[in-house]
Amino acid sequence: MVILAKDQRISDLTVGQFKSLIRETFFELIDPDYGLELKPEVEEALRNSHESKTRIPVEEVAKELGLEW
Repeated sequence: MVILAKDQRISDLTVGQFKSLIRETFFELIDPDYGLELKPEVEEALRNSHESKTRIPVEEVAKELGLEW
């Protein structure tokens, strides 16, 4: 992650720092949650869900949401 001082100029960055800045900006634009951490309980819930053998068919989820599939 590139951290710029408030008064720092882009022209003062190295090529590597500039590339990193562009990369970080790109990821922030396509994913507003990029760089944020999950709370431990959310991470655990996701891990448990992923390890579970129980699956809900997409048709059932669509029906519950009132969507036509």
